[in-house]
Amino acid sequence: MSEALAENRKAYFNYEIVETFEAGIELKGYEVKSVKTGRSNIAGAFATIKDNQIWLTGADILPYQQKNTPSYYDPTRSRRLLLNKKEIAYLIGKLRSEHLTLVPLKLYNKGGRIKVELGLARGKKQFEKREVIKKRETQREIRRTLKS
Repeated sequence: MSEALAENRKAYFNYEIVETFEAGIELKGYEVKSVKTGRSNIAGAFATIKDNQIWLTGADILPYQQKNTPSYYDPTRSRRLLLNKKEIAYLIGKLRSEHLTLVPLKLYNKGGRIKVELGLARGKKQFEKREVIKKRETQREIRRTLKS
């Protein structure tokens, strides 16, 4: 896996990632150029199921060249994710039975194609988030005292 083009760092804080999947994403040509230059944002995005297909909703891919982009272009449109039928069936079953959600973790380039790393996630409660913050702060304090 190569360097990430866009990351959803907040997902690791808000969710407990149970399992990860790699999916292709259906993009237009100018969207591919835009993603490769880092003009994309997947923070706050999520995956939904429509007609036994999985769609990425809420991802923001800005136009590569504003003047050369079609006037009807919507940067936050839903984009289809490309997975095998077995993977889709497995994910649909998990999402419906175990009350999990599908969150994009990162966009990256693999063999000239844009891929999305999806995380099958369970939402964290508020007290779990507070514990993570406390642990992080104590680790910082320990590092500071060791440096001195």
